[in-house]
Amino acid sequence: MTRVRRLVEADPNRVIVFDTTLRDGEQAPGFSMNREAKVRMARQLARLGVDVIEAGFAAASPGDEDAVRAVASEVEGPTLCSLSRANASDIAAAARALTPAPDRRIHIFLGSSPIHRTAKLKMTKAEVVRTAVEAVTAAREWFDDIEFSPEDAIRTEPDFLVEVLQAVAEAGATTLNVPDTVGYATPTEIRDLFRMLDEQVRARFPHTILSCHCHDDLGLAVANSLAAVEGGARQVEGAINGIGERAGNASVEEVVMALRTRQDRYGLTTGVDTPQLVATSRMLSQITETPVVRNKAIVGVNAFAHEAGIHQHGMLADARTYEIMRPQDVGFTGSFFVLGKHSGRHAVAKRAEVLGWTLAGQALTEALAAFKRRADEIGEIDDAELSAICRGVMGEARHAAA
Repeated sequence: MTRVRRLVEADPNRVIVFDTTLRDGEQAPGFSMNREAKVRMARQLARLGVDVIEAGFAAASPGDEDAVRAVASEVEGPTLCSLSRANASDIAAAARALTPAPDRRIHIFLGSSPIHRTAKLKMTKAEVVRTAVEAVTAAREWFDDIEFSPEDAIRTEPDFLVEVLQAVAEAGATTLNVPDTVGYATPTEIRDLFRMLDEQVRARFPHTILSCHCHDDLGLAVANSLAAVEGGARQVEGAINGIGERAGNASVEEVVMALRTRQDRYGLTTGVDTPQLVATSRMLSQITETPVVRNKAIVGVNAFAHEAGIHQHGMLADARTYEIMRPQDVGFTGSFFVLGKHSGRHAVAKRAEVLGWTLAGQALTEALAAFKRRADEIGEIDDAELSAICRGVMGEARHAAA
């Protein structure tokens, strides 16, 4: 029994987190990483607690094989994985690269949709099934943990998708991944598809785990991943910060925190140490020299920031008025207020008090008016600007204990 299968057997409500930051994420334009960067990032992913790290595509180049081997040699904890096409040379490259890893997986893929069969592979349905089975059978010489992906599964005929997955499961595949390769699905479609696959494939082959791999071309990768989980998927694939081909993959941090925050709906858990999410996001941003947008869910700098006066007033009364998660749960030290033109009396007075100024009555009214004028001019008001405003209203004397 594979390590991942043991995790699911021990907790039927456990969702396996398969991180492909170093493979699908890294192969996207602008996100390439060298060997040292991959090892550094993989160590952080291990600290984060993901279950599987797809370290690369060993057959893609000698450098990629070397990087996968380095990760397999130096990173402990998660199952380590390499992508592979359905051919002997790719499988051998993956086996060589992953030799040092105590828990290792091969991830074999082969196109299954009509457009992939005709335009790319020049294969019939029968040839696709035969090639997939031969690849899985060959991989069993080196691997106990075998994942198979029928590429472009969402645009594959449902009956043929079932045929392919049943064939590779019978041949020994242990994880059956259903990729929305081009981000085409909608949540309702993907939930229904996984329910059907759970009934027609996984029920027949209980040693297998259904997995989803969703792309974000229509902005639905996270929603589709959650829908797949509702349909029976027990592995979710994604990348930190949602990086990946074209518009990216499902964002690991968003899927994980959705499952955690909406435990009431999903009743599922992961093994992720969520306070490591911000540190992991920041490390990837630094390595790839790609900033995280301010309003990025979970890890963006605005995720727990508040400027609007109504929101700040509510937060001062009870953080639950405008926050459904604690910032500490994802790795921030706490919420923070951004003072700007949308801020109100309560937030301005509270921050002024922290800085040593007691604003009340007419003084607060005058300070707030000056604050609004200055905010219209420069936007965000930092502590130095607020102190200058208070000093202008109240003079040099401080009216609160330092």
